[in-house]
Amino acid sequence: MKRYIISIAYILISGVLFAQTPNGSDPSARADTAQQALKEVSVDKFEHEGFWSSVISSDKGIISSRLFEGSPADKQPIAEEEDLDPPPPDKYVLGTRVDFYHRGPASFKVLAARPIPIEGVTKTISVWAVGRNFNHTLSIIVQDYFGKQHKLSLGTLNFQGWKQLTVAVPAQGDDRAVGGIPQQDYHFTGEVGIKIVGFEVVCDPSETFGSYYLYLDDLRAVTDLFLQENRDTDDMEDTW
Repeated sequence: MKRYIISIAYILISGVLFAQTPNGSDPSARADTAQQALKEVSVDKFEHEGFWSSVISSDKGIISSRLFEGSPADKQPIAEEEDLDPPPPDKYVLGTRVDFYHRGPASFKVLAARPIPIEGVTKTISVWAVGRNFNHTLSIIVQDYFGKQHKLSLGTLNFQGWKQLTVAVPAQGDDRAVGGIPQQDYHFTGEVGIKIVGFEVVCDPSETFGSYYLYLDDLRAVTDLFLQENRDTDDMEDTW
């Protein structure tokens, strides 16, 4: 009987000790954390006239986009850019104006002239925005490794002044291309990552009247460059 009680106590104590071990129940979590090289990078500062354009359904309103001088007062430069001489240009922001025809469901897009690639496996995407305190919702459109488009919500634009909006990119599932947003093909070690297609604003039907103004600045990403920094230099390229 005593041996039976001692055996049960040993099992319970072992279980508690195992549970208290950091990430003890998920060895893959430790491996994923160790094999990362996270870095914040600039995707676009909205400095090039004509690179971004805007579209809206012709029966909903009129839209136009252009650059304006300005910048969020609270924006902090990326550390590596502070040492550059000269520093990268950061003078303008992108403004978009919509003149609605009538109240009702509506949406519009702000699109890049071509998809903007982000090096590495993207973890988060952020952008500074002025939303003029409307209940419209801003999303970012991304293109995954296989060319399929996805929309990630950055949140509602119901705030005054500049605000940095951030969204996490759903991780690719362990079952390869199933789940999350695919950013690589595990069979190959070539290019990985996603591309930025543009933005979409879904408007609150009760606030689609008169003119609406949206301003965007400093599109950034936090990306994992581990695969790029640890790629086999003698690997073969599938370019034939």
